[in-house]
Amino acid sequence: MEENLLASVHSTVFIESESLEGKSVKIEGYDFNQGVNYSQLFKSMLSTGFQASNFGDAIQVVNQMLDWRLADETVEENCDGDERDPAYRESIRCKVFLGFTSNLISSGVRDTVRYLVEHHMVDVVVTTAGGIEEDLIKCLAPTFKGEFSLPGAHLRSKGLNRIGNLLVPNENYCKFEDWIIPIFDQMLKEQIEENVSWTPSKVIARLGKEINDKRSYLYWAYKATISICSACYINIKYENNIPVFCPGLTDGSLGDMLYFHSFKSPGLIIDIVQDIRAMNGEAVHASPRKTGMIILGGGLPKHHICNANMMRNGADYAVFINTGQEFDGSDSGARPDEAVSWGKIRGSAKTVKVHCDATIAFPLLVAETFAARR
Repeated sequence: MEENLLASVHSTVFIESESLEGKSVKIEGYDFNQGVNYSQLFKSMLSTGFQASNFGDAIQVVNQMLDWRLADETVEENCDGDERDPAYRESIRCKVFLGFTSNLISSGVRDTVRYLVEHHMVDVVVTTAGGIEEDLIKCLAPTFKGEFSLPGAHLRSKGLNRIGNLLVPNENYCKFEDWIIPIFDQMLKEQIEENVSWTPSKVIARLGKEINDKRSYLYWAYKATISICSACYINIKYENNIPVFCPGLTDGSLGDMLYFHSFKSPGLIIDIVQDIRAMNGEAVHASPRKTGMIILGGGLPKHHICNANMMRNGADYAVFINTGQEFDGSDSGARPDEAVSWGKIRGSAKTVKVHCDATIAFPLLVAETFAARR
């Protein structure tokens, strides 16, 4: 009787397993007995589990995004002559949309973004107002490291503003005001005298031009550079021309400056409708290219990029890096599969979400993808 009971319990506890051999990756980490090899360490993350494996997947998805060429696709019967040319097809790459929230430009990730834009490794940038102004302000005065625990009332009495464990003196914004108000004056003059129609992206490009500082990613987004080919001694002109979109341009110090300027010199108009056409057009007219999204954080940049790609029936690659949760229904925390339901990401797309602070994950991701190709 007891033997039969034991056998029944045993079979209940130890249900026969389905074999995973050859179907799934075996979990194992990096062996430091092999010495310190960062490339191998990153590769081992795929088999480490949890968010390390998601990060390993992100490396693979971004590299697939960067590897893709139109030449990889079957030539369609109705395509035009250029699209049949093998050299042309090899030259057509995936269009990369990069989105990030302002806190990342407040942090040292700004320099990673600057590197990508400087070397034209991304095609479209979307950020918040802080992602614009913080880049410019850092050219005028530095941001400092503080502590998360510093009391707000004490900092307020000292004229210091806290962003997480970063400190920004009020003086930085005073310098920003002194720098930007004359630019707004000139823009208003051009609007009146030359019928210039300003959009957020045109304003941002103008600010990138005016800051004229190589530490600024906005400078490089604007800048058209001349490079000398050392092998052939021929002057080659590289037009960066990377559009930077920010539909929430007034949601930050930039908005404060526009507010102050409107009292001194009213009349400056910034048209957001032209920019939504331009932003959606970046996705709609990407064909025959595939599109890829790399989005750090959530909020406006995440949705703006995803929504633009909905206009072309979804992006082909997507990597999200944020610490948001999906359980409150926020778009910020939503996994890529939710965007698939809206047609913002294709059902066949390669996607991954990495639940991690982007200040940790993104520089490492760039090291194993974009930077490794230079």
